[in-house]
Amino acid sequence: MTAEELKSGYIFLLDKPLDWTSFQAVNKMKYKLKREFDLPKKFKIGHAGTLDPRATGLLIVCCGKFTKKIPEIQDAPKEYWTEIKIGVQTESYDTEKPEILHHDISHITEEQVKNILEKFVGEIEQKPPVYSAIKIDGERAYNLARAGEEVEMKARKTTIHYIQDIKIDFPLVSFMVGCSKGTYIRSLAHDIGQELGVGAYLTQLRRTKIGDYAIEDATDQFLNNEYRFEGL
Repeated sequence: MTAEELKSGYIFLLDKPLDWTSFQAVNKMKYKLKREFDLPKKFKIGHAGTLDPRATGLLIVCCGKFTKKIPEIQDAPKEYWTEIKIGVQTESYDTEKPEILHHDISHITEEQVKNILEKFVGEIEQKPPVYSAIKIDGERAYNLARAGEEVEMKARKTTIHYIQDIKIDFPLVSFMVGCSKGTYIRSLAHDIGQELGVGAYLTQLRRTKIGDYAIEDATDQFLNNEYRFEGL
């Protein structure tokens, strides 16, 4: 890898750690690359699809002229390993907020869960979580929600291509989900809970694929303070 190659265009596949924002990961990469390769101040770099801080997995970072590929990559289908907890909810639909609204799930069967999951395959409508980066009148929804303001999210269409590899160990349910751009897996978890009548929220999320790019080819070494680029 050389400075010229980076400026001409390069794609990094990162395995984003838990509790990092996508912005933090890109900034760390930018700092390291500029330092190691003496790149110009306006060196272009950006990610192709945000991952929530509470999610891990594949984050694609494009450099140089390959930043033009970002919209194309963002439009590609995604795949996630997903774990939800049924019988309880959170305001954020994930682990950011504490559990609320506990319900008895002793009457819920594995067959019920599988039948409900099957209902979500295809084109669906979902409302993004209020704790999301979507802008409402120029302000991020999560900022409004954290300030205690009432936030009304508009429903949008998205597509769930498949839900497979379902594993059930009540109250936890895990599965692989393939989906289109713009799908909120947190909202999917919440909606599954509503359909079951007992609530649910997202406990773990790991992005495994974006188009033809896979987590098996990704690394977290670029985000490690001890990492050096020599030898690449």
